[in-house]
Amino acid sequence: MAFLAGPGGFARLSLSPEALNRRRITRFATLSSSREDLIRASSSYFDKDSRPIMLYDGVCNLCNGGVKFVRDNDRNRNIRYEALQSEAGKTLLVRSGRAPDDISSVVLVEKDRSYIKSEAVMRIMEYIDLPFPQLAFFLQLMPLFIRDFVYDNIADNRYGIFGRSESCEIYEN
Repeated sequence: MAFLAGPGGFARLSLSPEALNRRRITRFATLSSSREDLIRASSSYFDKDSRPIMLYDGVCNLCNGGVKFVRDNDRNRNIRYEALQSEAGKTLLVRSGRAPDDISSVVLVEKDRSYIKSEAVMRIMEYIDLPFPQLAFFLQLMPLFIRDFVYDNIADNRYGIFGRSESCEIYEN
């Protein structure tokens, strides 16, 4: 049972548990089908090139430095790059379950899965040259909530500490 505020005061709205459950199932089915549609629609990013895509904040100096670091330590060119602010970045963000304007985290998008925050960083480390895959293995021993706490604190202060650019740098894949 719910109460709705209206011009004449409160009106009582009664929904049975079955009706509430139907609404939840319908909403979940809609979200699931929408996500499946997005995955299908964005699969073209992986048709000709199956390498994962690293989404980064294109105006963040820390993020740009991170992309340069990954690029310099990825001799086999295992990773592609796309700014979160680009149309492709926004599409891949939504596909990853994030809002299209959410630039709060680096995201690694693989053909069938996406990683965010510290999991994205560790997965990226697995793709680049030695000794980073081994370092990622040891970092996995740290609980996720601790890794993400550290990640969030750095991400929340990245502009204040590292600054931001006026425009997005473009990196060749």
